[in-house]
Amino acid sequence: MIEKTELSRGWTLSCNVTGGRELPAEIPAQVPGCVHLDLLANSLIPDPYLDVNEITNDWIGKEDWTYRCSFDASPEAGKVQELVFEGLDTVATIVLNGEELSRTFNMHRTYRFDVSARLKQGPNELVVTFRSPYAYGAEIEAHYGYRPNNYPGPGNLMRKMACNFGWDWGPTLVTSGIWKPVRLESWERARFAETRVSAKLAGGHGLVTVRARIERHSGTDAKIVASIAGISHVAKIAEGADEVEFRLRVPAPQIWWPHHLGAQPLYPLQIELRDNVSGDLLDNYTRQIGFRSVRLDTSPDEHGSAFTFIINDVPLFLCGANWIPDDCFPPRVTGGRYVSRIEEAKAANINLLRVWGGGIFERDEFYETCDREGMLVWQDFLFACASYPEEEPLRSEVEAEVRDNVVRLMPHPSLIVWNGNNENIWGFDEWGWRPIIKEGESWGLGYYLDVLPKLCAELDPDRPYYPGSPYSGTMEIEPNADGHGCKHIWDVWNDVGYEIYRNYIPRFCSEFGWQAPPNWATIEESVHDTPLTPVSNGVFHHQKATQGNDKLMRGLVGHLPVPRTMDDWHFATQLNQARAIRFAIEHMRSHRDICKGAVVWQFNDCWPVTSWAALDSAGRRKPLWYAMQQAFDPRLLTIQPRNGGLAAVAVNERTLFWRAKISGKRLRLDGTVLAEFEFWRLLCDRFEAKEFPLPADIATPDSANDEVIVVQMLDRRAFHYFIEDIDLKLPAPRALIELRAATDGYVVKVTAETFLKDLCLMADRLDPAAVVDSMLVTLLPGETHVFALRTTKALSVGDISIGTVLRSANDLFAQN
Repeated sequence: MIEKTELSRGWTLSCNVTGGRELPAEIPAQVPGCVHLDLLANSLIPDPYLDVNEITNDWIGKEDWTYRCSFDASPEAGKVQELVFEGLDTVATIVLNGEELSRTFNMHRTYRFDVSARLKQGPNELVVTFRSPYAYGAEIEAHYGYRPNNYPGPGNLMRKMACNFGWDWGPTLVTSGIWKPVRLESWERARFAETRVSAKLAGGHGLVTVRARIERHSGTDAKIVASIAGISHVAKIAEGADEVEFRLRVPAPQIWWPHHLGAQPLYPLQIELRDNVSGDLLDNYTRQIGFRSVRLDTSPDEHGSAFTFIINDVPLFLCGANWIPDDCFPPRVTGGRYVSRIEEAKAANINLLRVWGGGIFERDEFYETCDREGMLVWQDFLFACASYPEEEPLRSEVEAEVRDNVVRLMPHPSLIVWNGNNENIWGFDEWGWRPIIKEGESWGLGYYLDVLPKLCAELDPDRPYYPGSPYSGTMEIEPNADGHGCKHIWDVWNDVGYEIYRNYIPRFCSEFGWQAPPNWATIEESVHDTPLTPVSNGVFHHQKATQGNDKLMRGLVGHLPVPRTMDDWHFATQLNQARAIRFAIEHMRSHRDICKGAVVWQFNDCWPVTSWAALDSAGRRKPLWYAMQQAFDPRLLTIQPRNGGLAAVAVNERTLFWRAKISGKRLRLDGTVLAEFEFWRLLCDRFEAKEFPLPADIATPDSANDEVIVVQMLDRRAFHYFIEDIDLKLPAPRALIELRAATDGYVVKVTAETFLKDLCLMADRLDPAAVVDSMLVTLLPGETHVFALRTTKALSVGDISIGTVLRSANDLFAQN
């Protein structure tokens, strides 16, 4: 059996810095880790997440860095000894006992080196030197020539996490380091060189396909023994061969489903490599397997062409969010953090996370958690917002990286699609790249339409591949077309108001978003400006979007008043973000017959920043999180314009039909009923959007600035206003507040004395660790809502102040 020795102790870090800086000759280093984290742990740099400290750390990415350790190992006759690096960031020279082993150029690959003949008796010295990414980038640009890139730095010329060089939500913190584990492996006779496992439903049975390749050290007669769910198979590897393929058929397995539809049964798969004569175990491979089918329907129809994911033969509407690296320093993301973030996504009724192409292939724990939690995964290949050379040496690096990661990730049932790139075909077509890219010069299209689909077809033929996001399915149609493929909507936010979302009915929207600052406690933890203002140095530095603050203010126009205080700016922009995305999602879901997915940009943050995220970098829920939870509810009731009038639209993503009385009222804001209706019963079948036209006396106001429509279907309720808040006669907020202790915190009971629109309890204002169960609650006069507040802090009812902790749209007007 393979012996594995983790080399995680005794590392040091050194650098011959330039620019007059002084560092110790060596400092202790953590492996896995990165240079920034080691410098931070040794108090040699200020925390780059605080204030404007990011800019004081620019020099780190411009230096070469050396990691060094000694480990005890000795040559062993009859054994192969290999150094395995799971991840090196990025341009590295590896030296063992004074002899160069190799040079590496890819953050996203695993490297393995036979060191059997290079180990010595006693301590062995391992030295890994990382070249400055900027210095290497300058060299490689001279080799390839300039290629257009939407962001600074040479991220498109090397295989490194592109957002390291800065993005419109991320800082420029250019890392180097041994970012994944390194170990010494010792084995004899044979080991697995590659194990490819795919599992799918085949009729009523589960089918596991195993394709294994072995590496031999001797002429060992070997066999593979595989077992799953009580089914076993023995495959003898023919003499002189090193590959074998076989299948295991599992009768009537339980089916793996996305979390909103069913359970996630996982079956342990065990594959052993054994000596065929002695029976000795030489190597093994284990995975948790789920059985499901997946296909992507892109067939032509009356609207253009479909973009529908069909899971277990069910065409689904996917309620998704984009996932970026959860920290600028990926080694800091633990398995526990993955679990927490994915549980938060699931609680927000998200059933798909799109792992975006400017980041990384996440570690195994991410996908394992998604498997267990029923969270679907859309995986981009790592190309984003730039043109990429297709010549050597980059081409071979891309092919090796894709092989590594497709083979690693293909067993996961949560993974449903490989996507070729993020916005690069769109960039070439519409962002002015064409005249910059010279005749005959490559820019990445050969990867998306040739290299990647061929590799996916070879390695993982049972899973869909799609060339890009956005992409219309053919180069003959502009890539961001409404009627074809997947679409990104970015004129909304960048150029126009969120009401323009209704101008589009995409087949599948894989990116759309609206910005807001992080939660108040997160700002206070990361920025120490006195006073805090939207344009104070620290707050402004933590806004990376071009003219981002201007767009925040422009987005309020016609909806909410101009904020006069920092508190109001913070709440108004968070509220506007939540409303914009809720508006877009409800619109898209109401057109379920045409649109089959809404994937919000973005779910998470990598540092404390004003961004499009629903969950800020501290893991705190922004109001957007609650808006997504409501708008992605598997049973949604919404009011939408239809045929010159209004309709209540029931949308049902549950497995059972939804049949109930639907009723509604048109009221004045003081609660006076002006018109009402009741219909017995509305039937909305599973996986359907059902429209109910509202009667004219409900849909037509007498006084638009003082009226609201409320429609109810069982416990679901929808509101419609005839005009925006800026022109609505919202009363000054008044409410009765009661506080009662509960097992894990408090129950906060709020009884409205006036109409309260989008009531929010800002939990982090009471306690940075507090969490509230609900937000964005609208109450008619006399109605009550109970907030469950999880906190360990002692509170009194006097702490729940209206206008600071308890906020609504009303008080933005009351204070203006």
